[in-house]
Amino acid sequence: MSARRASRVTGQGLGFLADDAADRAVYVISVAAELAGMHPQTLRQYDRLGLVRPARTPGRGRRYSHRDVEQLRRIQALSQEGVNLEGIARILALEARLEDLEDENRLLRLRHAAVQRIFAAAADGEVQVLAAGRRFPGATGRPGTQA
Repeated sequence: MSARRASRVTGQGLGFLADDAADRAVYVISVAAELAGMHPQTLRQYDRLGLVRPARTPGRGRRYSHRDVEQLRRIQALSQEGVNLEGIARILALEARLEDLEDENRLLRLRHAAVQRIFAAAADGEVQVLAAGRRFPGATGRPGTQA
């Protein structure tokens, strides 16, 4: 959980859900199965196959989060489309990898944008931020030279 999420005030009625609510493991297997429209034994099989990984209680009982239930629904939809369990596992792994790469891409774009800023001092001494590729007034483009 990110520091931003942890620092947020939560739990103030139904209108105020915590940022991490989707990841909280709160549903027992029978409730998760009902929410996903499956039999509890199917959830146990998917857990054994690694298609979904519910949290565990100290007594080893399974606890499912809202995100787990959504994953189960995704698995069910793929299965109903005729994809076998091995195919579903590969699709889910690729989707997770895609999500990771999209997050990484977002971070790289933010870093790139920060690097592209150029700071210059104006004649009055104020610091100005210039857009990347924009030249200083009077510059010829060669370092150390002016027009």
